[in-house]
Amino acid sequence: MLRQEILDWAKRKYSTEPEYLWAKYPDDCILRNKDGRWYALVMEVPRNKFGFDSNELVSVLNVKADMILIDLLVEQDGYYRAYHMNKNQWISILLDGTVPIDIIEHMIEESYEKTSKKKK
Repeated sequence: MLRQEILDWAKRKYSTEPEYLWAKYPDDCILRNKDGRWYALVMEVPRNKFGFDSNELVSVLNVKADMILIDLLVEQDGYYRAYHMNKNQWISILLDGTVPIDIIEHMIEESYEKTSKKKK
């Protein structure tokens, strides 16, 4: 349910529709900002990719973040160096209820700003 809440929130906040790009991974989607750049990736990943002793799929949100913040957050439950993205610039957040929704929304807002072109 958290996954759908995030997609609904992004639609309300940024008028963003998820894009499902991969036939092999029909549940995985990206969110693009108005500049056409990805600001979030939502995907299903086996828990063992994050060190758990399970192959159960978990929804994960990848967002762009400051490298120093990433270093701090990965010390907390629910945050991991980005799965399948640049680990210095992106972070994976488990969408299993570990991280509160308001924090996730803030992380999405930061990612949206970081991926938007700067106006001169």
